[in-house]
Amino acid sequence: MNGVPYMFALLRVVPHVHLGGFSNVGVVLHAPTREYLGLRVVTDADELRRRAPDADIELLGRYLASLCAVCEGDESAGPIALGSTSERFHWITAPRSDVLQSSPVHEGTSADPATALEELFETYVAARPVSE
Repeated sequence: MNGVPYMFALLRVVPHVHLGGFSNVGVVLHAPTREYLGLRVVTDADELRRRAPDADIELLGRYLASLCAVCEGDESAGPIALGSTSERFHWITAPRSDVLQSSPVHEGTSADPATALEELFETYVAARPVSE
């Protein structure tokens, strides 16, 4: 095996949970052997509105900011933000029936987890703005 093993999941906005349609708005990546946890999300309100026109964009922005704070270990995000990188990753990727959901967790390897995060964001979020 070459590189550092990691796990990642896509973050999806699901404006109509009962219909299941979604658009990717972020990626979270965890490399446990490096204790690396990174999150990259769409932050531009106009882009979020384009991806999820029926969603409450202000609320979605707050959800995404909250996930970023948990990922960064910001104590103002509550007790979960004080957990280990593994605990925070699993909390972020836990199944939810909400407007913001995680894809299944996938695995990969990379020499640099931060670079892998950027590549995954470019491939699955920036290059694929809308899924049906």
